[in-house]
Amino acid sequence: MRRIIPVLSAVVFLVTVTAVVRSETQPVGITSLLGKPLTAPAIAPEARARMESQLVTARLAWEKNPADPDALIWMGRRAAYLGRYREAIAIFTDGITRHPGDARMYRHRGHRHLTVREIDRGIADLEKAAALIAGRSDQVEPDGQPNARNIPTSTLHSNTYYHLALGYYLKGDFDRAAETWIKARDVVRNADNLVAASHWLYLSLRRAGRTADAAAVLTPILPVLEVIENGSYHQLLLMYKGEKTPEDVLKAAPEGSGGSAMRYGVSAWHLINGRRRDAESLWASILSGEDWPSFGYLAAEAEVAARR
Repeated sequence: MRRIIPVLSAVVFLVTVTAVVRSETQPVGITSLLGKPLTAPAIAPEARARMESQLVTARLAWEKNPADPDALIWMGRRAAYLGRYREAIAIFTDGITRHPGDARMYRHRGHRHLTVREIDRGIADLEKAAALIAGRSDQVEPDGQPNARNIPTSTLHSNTYYHLALGYYLKGDFDRAAETWIKARDVVRNADNLVAASHWLYLSLRRAGRTADAAAVLTPILPVLEVIENGSYHQLLLMYKGEKTPEDVLKAAPEGSGGSAMRYGVSAWHLINGRRRDAESLWASILSGEDWPSFGYLAAEAEVAARR
């Protein structure tokens, strides 16, 4: 049986590499939570060329040292950045076979299971990752698509808890989501992690009926924070505090994933304050867009699916 594994791995990586020429409009074998077939996300030609080059470089690095778990992880991450989520999952599955004690394999595969709408599988992987990191020292996760200051803001532990909490949230398990987002928030002390985790934590606590706990989450959220890449979540938290209006936030919402995050946050704010029609209108707006891999889109999709 051990002789078969390298052969299977070679096939997986060959498929990944030859897929570089695949059209971005081709179906990707993913169905939304509403039963809609999804297509590969559009990527600007210049960005696509750069990411394809990075994928080839990652593949060559793995071929040079196939025993290196970091090389395998970058191969999977680079495939995912190009919208090749099924291929990324296959790569991380191979990584689990090769490195079963490496929590990163489960963390990354779990993330991509969420992306392809396999929520229960994502939760199972992320729970496994959480078990593997328990009692172990944390490590910074380098960014595959660096922010403007090229400063990584998250770690293996924070990302594991963050994505696991998102899985619980999508299932409507708001108490468990909240407890897990507390772990994500508290494990890393920087403004970006604070606002990203606190946004979802606040919504989870409000939806779990824990209003006083939710209010406490907003205490450290100040108008002036050194936020590098999670400005959308910062603006939403200021809205939850009453320092911005929903109209202010929606007016500032850009196109793409950042805009979907902001629109979803406003929709959830309307929902928890009894304005369901306003929430539903925003969900429809989000789902009319194309950025389905984003968390804002995924959360809006889960809201509509739960009501069907």
